Amino acid sequence: MKGMFKKLVGVTAFSSLLFLSACGGNSEQAGGDSEGASDGKVKADVGVVSFITGSGAAYGEAIKGGLELAKEEINEKGDVELNLIFEDSAGKQDQALTAAQKLINSDNVTAIIGPTLSTEMNVVGPEADLSGVPIIGTSTTAEGIPQIGDYVFRNSIPEALAIPASMEKAIEKYDAKKVALIYGNDDVFTKSGFDTMKATAEKMGLEILTTETFQKGQSDYNAQLTKIKSYKPDLILASALYNEGAVIMDQARKMGIDVPFVGGNGFNSPEVIKIAGDSSDGLIVATPWYGEKEDPKVQGFVKKFKEKYGNDPDQFAAQAYDALYILADAIKNAGEADRDKVRDALAETKDFEGILGNFSFDEEGDVIMDPTVLVIEDGEFVVFE
Repeated sequence: MKGMFKKLVGVTAFSSLLFLSACGGNSEQAGGDSEGASDGKVKADVGVVSFITGSGAAYGEAIKGGLELAKEEINEKGDVELNLIFEDSAGKQDQALTAAQKLINSDNVTAIIGPTLSTEMNVVGPEADLSGVPIIGTSTTAEGIPQIGDYVFRNSIPEALAIPASMEKAIEKYDAKKVALIYGNDDVFTKSGFDTMKATAEKMGLEILTTETFQKGQSDYNAQLTKIKSYKPDLILASALYNEGAVIMDQARKMGIDVPFVGGNGFNSPEVIKIAGDSSDGLIVATPWYGEKEDPKVQGFVKKFKEKYGNDPDQFAAQAYDALYILADAIKNAGEADRDKVRDALAETKDFEGILGNFSFDEEGDVIMDPTVLVIEDGEFVVFE
């Protein structure tokens, strides 16, 4: 029924366009001039909804950098030619939805990359799916994202895979029996991370001593951390974005809490080290990206990214870079910048060799990939042994 509804919408839209054309209008079908060229090269406009300004701007900056670098390389190869149209969501649901609607209806993009947060994808995903526009989340790791619809994909490892991997390693290393949890309860992403942490802790037979909550932008965590300290946990499980997460770690260390932290995906940013400094040591995370990996593709990307932007790429830059290559491959296989054909080509992506490793989509558009567990030691992410 869903597919038939979309086809009916498409027929209605096409009929309307014919009418407008007969009346002298200049409207174009989705894809418009981006569908092809006389030289045989497939051209496509790709919309990007990203957290470019505001408290999570480091995420958006990394994502934009990864996309721009991938676009340059893809266009140089000549199989397809991509044009990126960026829209800033500022991490807000309403702004993300407005940005997506513009890209879908005014810019007639072939596909969308983003948005950055799972909270944003919960409103943007249904809009893209209803409009029949393929959308790829590069940093949306909450539960249920690909299940939004047939046109919704992601290449970011979900919390449901990453968190159990990091928890298992940490528990084994430190023989942990008791844990405390702390999470942001006003964000879909951090709430989903907490749900996974709690379920994993219960499955592993850990004693949950206390569960503490906070909100975005909070600066004082004394009450939560004082309570956690009094319980003397072996590990602290924290689901937070990098701003709040880094401050929590800094305040915890200053209070004398020296146990390891296991973080959710929001912690996977060098910004944690910049903000928390030495206090970030002992943070354990799972990620598909490790910039020190001895792989020519990885080192080539790191070198080019650093030369272009002056800093090392993080997980968010790497995931965005791979996502655009995956999309370009789908556009090439589709043979034209047709939304439905590109969606079908994306769904068939199997064993794509990117800088993150071997990647495939499952039948729901979710990730098939193994994460790497890292820990911060002496101000650097290193493989957690």
